[in-house]
Amino acid sequence: MWAIQYDRYGPPDVMRLVEAPDPVAGAGEVLVQVQASGVAPFDVKLRAGALQQHFAPRFPQIPGRDGVGVVVALGAGVVDLAVGDRICLLAPRGSGTAATLIACPRTALVPAPSALTTAEAGALLQPGLSALIAVETAAISPGMRVLVHGGAGAVGGLMVQLLNHRGAIVSATCRAANRDYVRSRGAQRAIAYDEEDFTRIEPQDVVFDLIGGDVHARSYDVLRDGGQLVYLVAAPFVERSERGITVTRAMVTDRPDVMAAVVQAAADGIWRPGVVGTLPLADIGEAHRRIEAGEVTRGRIVLTL
Repeated sequence: MWAIQYDRYGPPDVMRLVEAPDPVAGAGEVLVQVQASGVAPFDVKLRAGALQQHFAPRFPQIPGRDGVGVVVALGAGVVDLAVGDRICLLAPRGSGTAATLIACPRTALVPAPSALTTAEAGALLQPGLSALIAVETAAISPGMRVLVHGGAGAVGGLMVQLLNHRGAIVSATCRAANRDYVRSRGAQRAIAYDEEDFTRIEPQDVVFDLIGGDVHARSYDVLRDGGQLVYLVAAPFVERSERGITVTRAMVTDRPDVMAAVVQAAADGIWRPGVVGTLPLADIGEAHRRIEAGEVTRGRIVLTL
């Protein structure tokens, strides 16, 4: 197989395209020919060594967690899939989707929704899990006023679509250049953080914080008494207890039932992942450079194989 690998932390050029032995599907595993692989900010931080305190990758490392592909072989005990099935996958720790082949546990695979393009399907599961679990954590009901920070991003864009589907009145922060994009995702209001102060909007029932830091601190100012602040892991912040506001971390899991719900939402037309562009596998370094330079402000870059 061909794969992207790096054997040390460093800049994007530590990654290289190599020929490696084909993986084999063991018992309970499935061999997948990868068609597309999403590139996440997590991949960039891991390669740069910014997450060493939390993760210890096994070198050589193949980047990429999200992917879509076709089943090419079944390990012993796998009876509910067939060769040729199109699936979405989350790579297990120690493996990566930036490769032409990957062997995954059966539990890491779900049927790919036919409604999505190959690129969209390759960028669905990881942000979809975060978006779905965050929204479920807040127990949204119709008519609630909600604010999503980072509404143009891969996770935030999916959250905006799901919240709109559930009848919430959605506001979202984004760059000024992404206002129309965020509205197209289903936000009633797009607040350009590079031109406007989001704290001047009316009191919100829920704030979804995907940013952390100063954004988290200022978010209390837009919550009503007794409101909810739901956050995903981001920049460090100090949690406050005031006015009956509930602060909750959305605990992201990759359980098969949650993965299935993410795919079903796409199949039902509730959401579509944002894809800002595609690049060939060998150009993964360019994808990482664009993310590090802050040039990727909506959706995901996806590698095509």
